[in-house]
Amino acid sequence: MDVIALVGPSGTGKSHRALQVAREHGADTIIDDGILIKDGHIVAGESAKTEKSKIMAVRRAIFVLPGHAEQVSKAIKEVQPHRILVIGTSENMVQKIAKTLELPPIQQIVRIEDIASRTEIETAQFHRLKEGKHIIPVPTIELKPHFSGFLVNPLQSFFKQSPVRRRKLGEKSIVRPVFSYYGKLIIEDKVVQAIVEKIIRPLVKSLKSVTVHHVFKGNEDRGLKISCEVVLSYGSHIPTLIRQTQSHIRDAVEFTTGMIVHAVDISVRALYVEQRRKFF
Repeated sequence: MDVIALVGPSGTGKSHRALQVAREHGADTIIDDGILIKDGHIVAGESAKTEKSKIMAVRRAIFVLPGHAEQVSKAIKEVQPHRILVIGTSENMVQKIAKTLELPPIQQIVRIEDIASRTEIETAQFHRLKEGKHIIPVPTIELKPHFSGFLVNPLQSFFKQSPVRRRKLGEKSIVRPVFSYYGKLIIEDKVVQAIVEKIIRPLVKSLKSVTVHHVFKGNEDRGLKISCEVVLSYGSHIPTLIRQTQSHIRDAVEFTTGMIVHAVDISVRALYVEQRRKFF
């Protein structure tokens, strides 16, 4: 197993270029901000971007929090990577990560200044400092279980886009951590209700109510459960229509808000039967 590193100051675009560097140097595994990524999947670890302060984020990134290093080291032995790319803000940081995770010595260090222009670095720093955007080199669908409760991917205007699209494997994702420039992002329940109403009204005769429940683990919001009461038109195959509607709601809410939807419960209150006109 070989180890290489990508280093550069915080916010200069290292994670944005991680996949490119990994491909060019034949690395099949990436260690970035506390997580172990192999072939586009999060294998182990917890992202530093989920921490509530910068101090804790740094401790998470260098694997000094209890049990973190042990978990990732065990996963590395199990997946047996060919070459690992370690990302850090300095040569000292990546050397410390390699030592903590019991990796072989780093053979090559790539610096962000050697692969990105000054303009590109300044643009990356602007998005980090002014917009609070952080890149993680995995698809959004991989991140959602790890980042339930706050924004994954730029907040999309769902009402202007159709149909809902999933990001493809191999793409990068954007998150705004709770310690970002703008502070904590909170999405009110009425926003979720509006998304659900937008999806469901064309599919049912009438919508009676939409209720949003939050799933908590301690003080952490782990996602949503959505309940709807509807009236359907007679003639549709109800189980099929309900399954399709549940799927559309889940996709739309997750895509738009970045929050995990654990369940979509739909109660059918009544069936509406169209009256036929009689002709004489």
